Amino acid sequence: MQIGNKIKKIREAKGLSQKQVALSLGMDQAQYSRIENNKTDPSFSNVEKIAKALGVTFTELFNAEEVFKDIDSYDKTLMEKLSLIEGLEKKEKQAFYSILDALVSKKKLKDTLSNAIDMAS
Repeated sequence: MQIGNKIKKIREAKGLSQKQVALSLGMDQAQYSRIENNKTDPSFSNVEKIAKALGVTFTELFNAEEVFKDIDSYDKTLMEKLSLIEGLEKKEKQAFYSILDALVSKKKLKDTLSNAIDMAS
């Protein structure tokens, strides 16, 4: 995988836009886009700055394909899924649990309404 693809994969996983990363680097968005699209090779110093802006180490940036290889959690066991959740940052965990709570509440409400309709019939 080329460096631009690795950078893009990490940026997307972190939910950042190209514009956000480019601004944090003080780099023109078009230049940053060329790096992600492998149309230009970034200098070593730019790669270091990009890694820092993405909140990853230089090593993590180059190991991105290993980091993201097994992320598809649909087929994982419950313990593997819990391990993935525990690896999230605090804000990410809170967001995850908020979504989970909303889905569970929706299911409970749907079940309650379904039972009420069945009892009324």
